[in-house]
Parts: sequence; C-alpha cells; structure tokens
Amino acid sequence: MNVIDLFAGAGGLSEGFRQAGFNIIAHVEMDQNASLTLKTREAFYYLKERNKLDLYKKYLKNELTRDELYSNIPEAILDKVINAEISDLTINDIYNRIDSLLGNEKVNLVIGGPPCQAYSLVGRARDPKKMKNDPRNYLYKEYIRFLKKYSPDYFLFENVLGLLSAGKGEIFEKIKLEMNRAGYNIDYKVLNSKDFGVLQSRRRIILIGWKKNLNFNFPSFEVEESGSTIRDLFYDLPEIQAGEIKKPGNTYKNEVKSYVITNGIRSLDWDILSQHQARPQRELDLEIYKYCVEVWNSERRKVKYNQLPYHLITHKNTKTFLDRFNIIPYDGISHTIVSHISKDGHYYIHPDIKQNRSISIREAARIQSFPDSYYFETSRTAAFKQIGNAVPPMMAKKIALKLKSILF
Repeated sequence: MNVIDLFAGAGGLSEGFRQAGFNIIAHVEMDQNASLTLKTREAFYYLKERNKLDLYKKYLKNELTRDELYSNIPEAILDKVINAEISDLTINDIYNRIDSLLGNEKVNLVIGGPPCQAYSLVGRARDPKKMKNDPRNYLYKEYIRFLKKYSPDYFLFENVLGLLSAGKGEIFEKIKLEMNRAGYNIDYKVLNSKDFGVLQSRRRIILIGWKKNLNFNFPSFEVEESGSTIRDLFYDLPEIQAGEIKKPGNTYKNEVKSYVITNGIRSLDWDILSQHQARPQRELDLEIYKYCVEVWNSERRKVKYNQLPYHLITHKNTKTFLDRFNIIPYDGISHTIVSHISKDGHYYIHPDIKQNRSISIREAARIQSFPDSYYFETSRTAAFKQIGNAVPPMMAKKIALKLKSILF
C-alpha cells in the first residue's frame, strides 16, 4: 500500500509502517532538521538494500560528510522528503512533487498528525490566551486537503490527548465533522505506547478514517506486557558523564538484553553506537539530580521543587510546576518523552547516580523505540526535539501490522 506521511517529523510513524511492509511514497515536513533526518533515513534504507551500509557507517563515524553520503543516493530517493510548510502558497508545489513520485500509482493511505503544541495541556496552561489564537489549531484542515486531493481508502491521524478538550471540545468535533464531509467514516481510541511493548507510558489519540463504501471497524489491540525495564534497555550502553560524547564506533558494552534485539532496537550485526551524548549541566543542577536520585533510591519518592534543600532552591516560584525534576526509573518504564527535553534534561534524570546526568540522545531514542541505526540531524537540541515529538516506531509498526492483517 502506498503511503503519504504528513507533518512527518523525524519519521517515527512512517518508520513503523515501513517496517510493517508499507511503501512510503513521500514525507512532508516543514522543519529542516527533521527533513534531513528523514533524508538520512532514506539513505540508510537505500544502502541497506544494496549491502552498502559501510558508507552509512562511515557517515556516522564522521568519515563522510552529509553531502558525500547523499551523493551516493539517487535524487529520486532523497526527493521523497519534501521540506515545506503546508499552506496556500506551497500546496500546489507539494502536490506536483508527490504526483511525480507517484506516477500512475494510487495513494492508499495517508498518515500523520499536525503539530500538537496548540492542543497540549501544558501548552495551554502556559499561554495566557489558552492557545485560542494559535494558527496551529487549524492545521488539521491542511491534512484534510490531502484527503480530498488523493482520496485514499484509509487514513490514520495521530495527536495528543489535549485535542479532546481543546476549545472545550469544539475543535475535535469540527475535525470529525470535516473528515466525515470529505467522505470518511471515522473512529478513534486513546492508545498507550506501553500496551504495545514500548518501555514508556505515552497516551495518544489514534483516529482512523475509511471511505464510506468500505467495510471496516477500528481494530482492537491486545495489551502487550514486555516484562522488561529501562535497566534492560540501557544495559549495553557505556557509562558517560554530563557533557560527554561517546565517539561513534564499536563502543557498546556488556551483552545486549533480548528485549533490545527482539524489538529491533539493535540488530546483532549493528556495531556502531552513535549519538550517545549527554548535555552539559550546571553544578547546581547536578547537585539537584544527585539529591533526587538518592531520595528515589532510598524512599522511592519523587522530590517536588519546594522539597529540595533550601540552598538548591533558586526560583521564586515554589507554588506551581513543582515536578520540574524527574527520574527515569531503572526498574520500570519511562514517563512520556516530550519535546521539552530539547530545552533541558531536568525531567529525564538518568537513574545511575554515578553518571549523574540527564539521559543521552540515544537513550531517549531507545525509550521511544527508535533503532540504534536511526540518526537524528543536525544538533543535540534538534535531535531531542525530534525524538520528543515522535510516535514510537514500535507502536506504529504494530498498528500497521494489525491494519495489514485486516486489509489483506
């Protein structure tokens, strides 16, 4: 089935569908860094299919520039990534580029989720106008334009839970109404990535639409408990300190746990550990991290900001946003990774007190179930933002496989 990925981000959703055997025709994404990540992933797949991954590994080890890597990839492959904001000014050009990639083929499925900041509960809490005037409230209309243009049999629309209450529920009702007017029956469920074996609690709206002449019902998914923990997920990653970058190469340690292999996060023949780097942090923050981990280890209690020792409290606000510091627990699963991790790592403290830092890019990517072969362009900040905004590929793959079993 031919798929168009809209508001693609770093490609978590399309990665899952691709692993399930769907054919990704095009990704449309406005962020330049995320678009480069998508191109680099296309390069990975192209080289993998031709047994030329040595070139890709050279790039990860900084032995090739990005331009040199891309020079080995046909333009038609890289052109699948359309770096553009979807608007009245760009829509026809985007259509033309997709049409040239499609040829005489049909689009069977559209996937994607418009940027969610305008719907998020945290975003609304921080905006005095509650995001009422945010233009991102209406990006779903751009999504529907593609449904009308390409008339896919099915579509999958993903978004944050806050969409249900945005505008007192009116925005979601408008979305459903306009999708229905575009010719689709729709249904949705709130799904949690932990129920798909991902080591993270991440609740999201998954809405599926299908042409009114088709016989389809929203599938049910069996809850999948992996029994694995963050300790298993991080087991083969070497220890690093705040600000440290592990030079890409064969730098894994220990034997790898079965969870990581069986779920495709690392294949047995993959020997390049990239982006295992932690952000540098102030001594004050590191002292707070150490205190929080000590309390967690001894009492299994998360420390509120106003419960810190007096000399560690430097902010005047001790009434709201008190859960500023949070630990990723070794013996459980992670709380939700969000894009704020690009601003600081306080909410994602590594559980090993000896390392005393926030989690690395690679650790965040693993929590989101991205394969170790996935490379996030172009900077540490950009990588964290892309990871925080992504759909976990493992969750996407299992949804895609369920759809595949119904449709074929």
